Amino acid sequence: MILGAFFKAVGQIDDPRFRRVLMLGIALTLALLVGAYAGFIGLIHWLVGEDATLPILGPVTWLNDLLSWGSLFFMLFLSVFLMVPVASAITSMFLEDVADAVEDRHYPNLPPVTRVPFREALRDTVSFLGVLIGANVLALILYVFFAPAALFIFWGLNGFLLGREYFTLAAMRRVGREGAKQLRRKHMLTIWIAGVLMAMPLSVPLMNLVIPILGAATFTHLFHQLWQRAPSG
Repeated sequence: MILGAFFKAVGQIDDPRFRRVLMLGIALTLALLVGAYAGFIGLIHWLVGEDATLPILGPVTWLNDLLSWGSLFFMLFLSVFLMVPVASAITSMFLEDVADAVEDRHYPNLPPVTRVPFREALRDTVSFLGVLIGANVLALILYVFFAPAALFIFWGLNGFLLGREYFTLAAMRRVGREGAKQLRRKHMLTIWIAGVLMAMPLSVPLMNLVIPILGAATFTHLFHQLWQRAPSG
């Protein structure tokens, strides 16, 4: 079911509206990562300056460049963790458009939906980002004490959180907030597995650029498959 939903999402990249959202998502993601990198470089220049003095070697002028180049690799590593909140933010902004494109092609007989008001969507986004960041900060303790399993903890935690958020946003459009919660509780394991399968490529630099939008489409399909299986009434 999960893989079927994912391949349907991949197969819709040829949809102009879908591709437009995909390009916007990639552009926004790159802008956020470049902005974070520029801020990090600025901090290095402010702390180190044009030159520095090292024991024995004395004044050196190459330290700034060394730190700047090293920061590039550091930011690629950091993007693994940055992409999780970025993915959440992008989904909140573009899921309606992605879901509309998915439903127009694969579920054309459905009635139109009422879009979630901007203020309500913004409140949900900020609330979820707070939970996401707080949970990952607390997870740093587990990463230290269980270092060999750190990546699996990262995937499991963020897969749970992202799956929960993506599915809820997709489901709310059709069944409302309470209906989304009920359906989510009933299929929590399936949603968690789908979230983990999304969190894994999010930890791969460059590949993670396309995952947020594909994830939004995948969870739209997953919602419809689970909704169709739910007993009527």
